[in-house]
Amino acid sequence: MTVKLGVPSKGRLMEKTFDWFAARGVTLTRTGSDREYAGEVEGVDGVSLVLLSAGEIPRELAAGRIHLGVTGTDLIHEKLPLWEQQVEPISEMGFGHADLILAVPVAWIDVALTDDLDAVAAAFRARHGFRLRIATKYHRLVREFLRDVGVADYQLIDSQGATEGTVANETAEAIADITSSGETLRANHLKVLSDGPILASQATLWRSRVAELDDEDRTVLRALLERLS
Repeated sequence: MTVKLGVPSKGRLMEKTFDWFAARGVTLTRTGSDREYAGEVEGVDGVSLVLLSAGEIPRELAAGRIHLGVTGTDLIHEKLPLWEQQVEPISEMGFGHADLILAVPVAWIDVALTDDLDAVAAAFRARHGFRLRIATKYHRLVREFLRDVGVADYQLIDSQGATEGTVANETAEAIADITSSGETLRANHLKVLSDGPILASQATLWRSRVAELDDEDRTVLRALLERLS
């Protein structure tokens, strides 16, 4: 066996992950063409590189098919309801910062907090005969957050595309989405509710709690983690 390390397969998240490991004496390189998801690890023997989409890494960690993986906090919390039993965070990596937020139209001048959203949602249902729609990709996290803060009169609308555009397109009244700079929200005349994000996320190195390890693997994993620390 070898210790398998899953990292994002493309884009700035891959580049920054490679840089983060290189700064700690572990070189990750992509091999073959851009269409080939192959790579190698130098600096610690017995580690293989698995290139995946960031969204696939939580599932692979939870299934024990990879031992370590780099992905966002938001994806772990959304995709793994029992994440604390399946994975553990090893290191926050200092990039990929983004917040999962609730945003409403700027024109809603009386809505600044989630308490305000609860009142508006109740009034919206009374007036229109259906629940206020919140477009999101993060159903579990948003549902849990709204339950905890006492917002009840709403429905979640699945959005796998440009979530910020759903309000302008009149398919939703509010959104819950990941944002880093907030520029896209402002461009779509949306404002973030000011009593904090649903979740603050960043790229994090995670270890699978369920992946099988023999004695040799444990030695390799320990050497890798000592190098990264």
